[in-house]
Amino acid sequence: MLRRLLVLTVALLAAVGIAGVAAAPAFADDPGAPPGTPTATNFGGVPSVGAVFDDGLANPHSCSASVVLTPRGGLVLTAAHCIAGSGAGLLFAPGYVNGRTPYGVWTVQKAWVSPRWVATQDPKTDYAFLQVAPQTVGGRTVRLQDVTGGSLLGVAPRAGTTVTSVAYPYGIDDEPIQCVNTIVLTQGYPTFNCHGYPGGTSGSPFLLTHRGLPNIVVGLIGGLNQGGCYEWNSFSSPFGRDTYMTYLRAATGRPADTVPSAGSDGC
Repeated sequence: MLRRLLVLTVALLAAVGIAGVAAAPAFADDPGAPPGTPTATNFGGVPSVGAVFDDGLANPHSCSASVVLTPRGGLVLTAAHCIAGSGAGLLFAPGYVNGRTPYGVWTVQKAWVSPRWVATQDPKTDYAFLQVAPQTVGGRTVRLQDVTGGSLLGVAPRAGTTVTSVAYPYGIDDEPIQCVNTIVLTQGYPTFNCHGYPGGTSGSPFLLTHRGLPNIVVGLIGGLNQGGCYEWNSFSSPFGRDTYMTYLRAATGRPADTVPSAGSDGC
């Protein structure tokens, strides 16, 4: 099953023309958003993207995350800087909207990050895979992706690729936001410009869709400056071989990691 998922992912990536990163202008002090930068809008959410709570649902959610397809059916993708320690006890509420949890609340059991994140918190590896516990419904075991669906894991998009970012700004009893724009590249980091992405949106996926096929997640808010210093300017670590190796460790249930607390974002 895992092999089939990977083969399908490769085929989809070839179909939509995803490629590696290229040269781009350097990051500098805030010059203001480029002309024509869109603004995110509130909407009703999607089942496979949700909010991450680190102190119960009565308190604000801290980050965003999305479900990634895997044969074991319980992986969530977010930014590594959102996680500390084992990740156990974090709560993921997919499709969260206005305080409602239409697809349940799922408890994180463990986390996997890149060895480079553990060693140096390399911003090019600012991603984490979280295993959530299955639930028992009507006497049978139910996996997260059975309820929500999910996205295939892709690789870094080239400049000009159109993606959708679904996110949860920091808060409680609120609505998700979404925005569509094309990727630019900043020092090798895929970059998504859209107004309205403050704290709490870290971990939100960059989603690629193509002719009704499963979504492909090709990035997430994180990486350079832990996702960016300005509400209109969001970065992602460039997904590649290291991302897939981390995913495979998580998907096959290899020993999980103890994640170091994130340092300064440098803003």
